[in-house]
Amino acid sequence: MLNEFKEFLIKGNMVDMAVGFIFGGAFATVVKSLVANVIMPPIGLLMGGVDFSQLFIALDGKEYATMEALDKAAAPAIKYGQFINDIISFLILGFVMFMGIKAYNKLKAAEPEEAPTEKTCGECAMSIPVAAKKCGHCGNTNV
Repeated sequence: MLNEFKEFLIKGNMVDMAVGFIFGGAFATVVKSLVANVIMPPIGLLMGGVDFSQLFIALDGKEYATMEALDKAAAPAIKYGQFINDIISFLILGFVMFMGIKAYNKLKAAEPEEAPTEKTCGECAMSIPVAAKKCGHCGNTNV
């Protein structure tokens, strides 16, 4: 059983999957940074200087000027601005993955279709080998 487990871990597809997870995590970090630092600031500026990451609703009924003040008070809150950022990150990541898979499928070599091994006799409609010169069922020579 230990040898089977070792063989399972060493197989190429297991290593490929591990590399994919690591690369996916790093890519998600880059996308999150892109959204937080490049995409959201201009959108916030266009919407009157709103910083989405600072939008929240404090649930304790008190007013907090910033997210830092909220966190320092350890007050419960609905941080909907961060949720908006995360949704945009998810959409960008999903779109990039869609485009990557689409490009991969386009580049992937199409498997050649197998040549047929049988044909149908025009007289008796029976299946005969493609190389046959004469139907073995009815004797037709126009196959």
